[in-house]
Amino acid sequence: MPGTESDTTSATVLNERYLQGYLAWLRFEKRYSELTAENYARDLRHLFELSGETPLSTLKVHQIRRYVAQLHGQGLSGRSLARMLSAWRGFFTYLMRDHGHSDNPCTGLRAPKSPKTLPQALSPDEAGRLMAIPGDDAEALRDKAIVELLYSSGLRLAELVSMELADMQAFLGSGEVRVTGKGNKTRIVPLGSFATTALQAWLAVRDQLALAGETALFVGARGQRISPRVVQLRMKQWGIKLGITSNVHPHLLRHSFATHVLQSSGDLRAVQEMLGHASISTTQVYTHLDYQYLSKIYDAAHPRAKRKP
Repeated sequence: MPGTESDTTSATVLNERYLQGYLAWLRFEKRYSELTAENYARDLRHLFELSGETPLSTLKVHQIRRYVAQLHGQGLSGRSLARMLSAWRGFFTYLMRDHGHSDNPCTGLRAPKSPKTLPQALSPDEAGRLMAIPGDDAEALRDKAIVELLYSSGLRLAELVSMELADMQAFLGSGEVRVTGKGNKTRIVPLGSFATTALQAWLAVRDQLALAGETALFVGARGQRISPRVVQLRMKQWGIKLGITSNVHPHLLRHSFATHVLQSSGDLRAVQEMLGHASISTTQVYTHLDYQYLSKIYDAAHPRAKRKP
């Protein structure tokens, strides 16, 4: 019975044991990235905090519903709660399959809806300003290569930090690059000339930072593969230094890439392929963003846009 072990082991210890088993399954069986596994772990620790010493095997749907309401009351958005519920649902499915639990208390539960928000994007001028990171030291050249690559190819942060030096060396100069995205799926994305130049400059000084034998394309101050958090912090700092009013982060450049390509080409399917979206409905949000941008131009430029009849 699933409750037997919890009679002699505290719920806290047992939950952690279950969590580590689940994360191992995500990494090695589902081939999820380390960053994705960390996100699942964070969402599941919320569940553990809310349930306290209550064994997971005894949780019922009304308790999960109450936990969701508590988190919503603390300010979590419907989107965040939907992601969290999905993580909890998958975890309970794992417990039913591998640990004899008889029920998934998250089945059928939905998160409260929150207003739809369009993804933010930099203007082309702001993007150009961010690409002009000054300095010729190794860290500045690395950061310039990172922002150029994110904006040129629309990469996710996890895709960027997982890139290997050998893969980039094999593709550099071809006008494209191979990346491994969600679900361990590989895709080929364009690599612009500015990004190619920035990457060549970084590769010329990479050995000043990288430890011997390190295989990662981008490394941090300690010479090992750069962490997602370091990339986020460096981009935020550069955004402030360069006078960009938006909160600069890696996903902002992915949004900007998609928006600017769509504005120029109107080819939604191509943007879907380049972003690695499984469904075109995910990509369609950028058509709304594009329309919003065009509406602003119309309002500012058309002689009859604001004139009252």
